[in-house]
Amino acid sequence: MIAMMTVAAWLAGVQQMPLPIVEMPDAAMVAGGVSAAADDPLTRPIGGARAAEWLTPVLPERIFGNSYLVGFAGLSVALIDTGEGLVLVDGALPQSAAAVLANVRALGFDPRDIKFILSTEPHWDHAGGLAALARDTGATVVASKRGAEGLRTGKHAADDPQLGYGGSWPAVTTPIRIVKDGEVLPLGTAQITARATPGHTMGSMSWSWQACEGKTCKEIVFAASLNPVSADDYRFSSAAGAPFVAGFARSYRTMGRLKCDMLVTAHPDNAGDGRYNSTPGACHAYAERSRQALAKRLAAERAE
Repeated sequence: MIAMMTVAAWLAGVQQMPLPIVEMPDAAMVAGGVSAAADDPLTRPIGGARAAEWLTPVLPERIFGNSYLVGFAGLSVALIDTGEGLVLVDGALPQSAAAVLANVRALGFDPRDIKFILSTEPHWDHAGGLAALARDTGATVVASKRGAEGLRTGKHAADDPQLGYGGSWPAVTTPIRIVKDGEVLPLGTAQITARATPGHTMGSMSWSWQACEGKTCKEIVFAASLNPVSADDYRFSSAAGAPFVAGFARSYRTMGRLKCDMLVTAHPDNAGDGRYNSTPGACHAYAERSRQALAKRLAAERAE
């Protein structure tokens, strides 16, 4: 890996650069003691050693009010109980779908009540499990227009900085609802707002909603990745990279102005220590870390 790529390890020294996607013939156990079905094309394991690390089991937990985490040590999946149906945010990996649903059941909910599954980005580590989860629950996947294009193909977009990594994930063939920036998805007591946060991909979407306990309410933000990472031969400083740099700038502005009492990130360690961050200014700090990492990346590229 060339020296400038160390900038990608921009949060607590954690390297998030995807490894080549490989089959895992042993169908390793995932959270909740549920193993992926090796003969199911929608849950065949991908990701190798990095996947095993990301899928380290952790207990499902309520973070505040109607909002829960049902994912893993290295991949966040959120659950919202709206009173008139459930909403999942992100889908993790194909082989983790059964474990996500097991975690939903462990909290006392019925996965058949999941109405929507919100997607942050069309990448294998967050969208890989969407096809199986949608099939097994009957839920509608919700994404940005560009995000939906990637979900339907199960491949990186032609302009994706990570295209050079190759690989694919199960395509979503069930209905996808496309939402625009600022659009509100209402269900029961929840009003979930789509927040376009391009840069990591041009279709990246973050999500925010209010959760209450009694008279105390908090704004929760589930943020898509803001990591300026790419395949080795990609340059954000190139003409092709200019829209992504502009996208990151837009995302920084969005994160900076959001009311953000609790921050959940697609990879938990991006938010800070623990599975979420309730420190004042967490969203602004998240954006600022990306801003600095991107600036270092661009400077390194221009110095080559």
